[in-house]
Amino acid sequence: MKYDFNEVHNRLGTYCTQWDYIEDRFNKKDLIPFSISDTDFIIPKPITEKIQELSQHQIYGYTRWNHHDFKSSITNYYKRKFDTDLEEDWVLYSPTVMYSVSVLIRLLSKPGDSVLTFEPMYDSFYSVIQENDRKLVANRLVDRNGRFEIDFDEFEKQAQTCQLLLLCSPHNPTGRIWTKDEMDKIVGICKQYQVKIISDEIHMDVQIGDHKNIPLLSYINEYDQLYTASSSSKTFNTPGLIGSYLMIPDKEIREQFLVQTRRKDFLNSVSIFGMYATMIGYTQCDDYVDQLNEHIKENMNILHDFIENELPDFKFTIPDGTYLAWIDARNVPYTSEQIQDALVNVGGIGIMKGEVYGGKKYLRMNIGCPQSKLKEGLRRFKLAMDYLYSK
Repeated sequence: MKYDFNEVHNRLGTYCTQWDYIEDRFNKKDLIPFSISDTDFIIPKPITEKIQELSQHQIYGYTRWNHHDFKSSITNYYKRKFDTDLEEDWVLYSPTVMYSVSVLIRLLSKPGDSVLTFEPMYDSFYSVIQENDRKLVANRLVDRNGRFEIDFDEFEKQAQTCQLLLLCSPHNPTGRIWTKDEMDKIVGICKQYQVKIISDEIHMDVQIGDHKNIPLLSYINEYDQLYTASSSSKTFNTPGLIGSYLMIPDKEIREQFLVQTRRKDFLNSVSIFGMYATMIGYTQCDDYVDQLNEHIKENMNILHDFIENELPDFKFTIPDGTYLAWIDARNVPYTSEQIQDALVNVGGIGIMKGEVYGGKKYLRMNIGCPQSKLKEGLRRFKLAMDYLYSK
């Protein structure tokens, strides 16, 4: 099936976080948003057809997720796409990835324990660690000509004092897909010092460079304290349908997670639409994933060439994955606040400040959109910067 990712769809008036509530993030209405990480693409046709079929049924009662159809759609997908063997018993339902991460942090550590993670980081990582009364230990990624790498000497020192590693794989916001050598070292060091690993792999399908995503659970035969939370929602643009999953090989922790969801939080029924979105997405929509990656790669090239030719004080290296562009503004002779003020009040665009993610003088730009939106955004970006330079 052929998808047109350049087709424009008006999302205004749908209670859309990215478009309708842009003022919440930038204190101004009517901006073109490149902010929160969902896309402006319609979902795969097989998912749409299944939702329409479900809606015609007109009964939306309590729904069970714990069955072969749901769990095998996930395990078979990992085998087909990543050559990773998973057992169906490991698979559990969760409403969101960050809910899973939050519960796992509480199950795998105690208040006051240290959680290691890479900075810059997805901003929810700060709160999920600190609001659960854990100590955040940040390993600062090293920017080597636009490619962010791990300082493994520092990582090993930090691992000796930490109980958990919260991994983002692929990494938000830098877009790194960790190489096999990096994953080998991460798992090896954590095993040596008995640091449990939780991996957020929600961006795993968007692969636009030479590196291919390596699921953490491909290492389960080497180290048994590995836990993964993920969702098809980033890939197929279905977060509003609600639904994610996680894999817990440890039976005792798996049962404790179910106690939390069933008896404490009472999340016993799945969203029927979210469940089917996962099952259909993972069994019938590989063509969508392939075409999505091609479109994101084209968008990244457009952005790269524009910055190189029109905004030379900025630097941008095309990432391995995700639809998030991590743009280096450190050579721009203005503060982050001045850049933001110009983007919002002159250019009329909303691009996230790097400081939100722990990256001083960077920008995180969501380019999961039609090329017409991206090109208009870049035109406004240039307009804003020309205004700054002219002052």
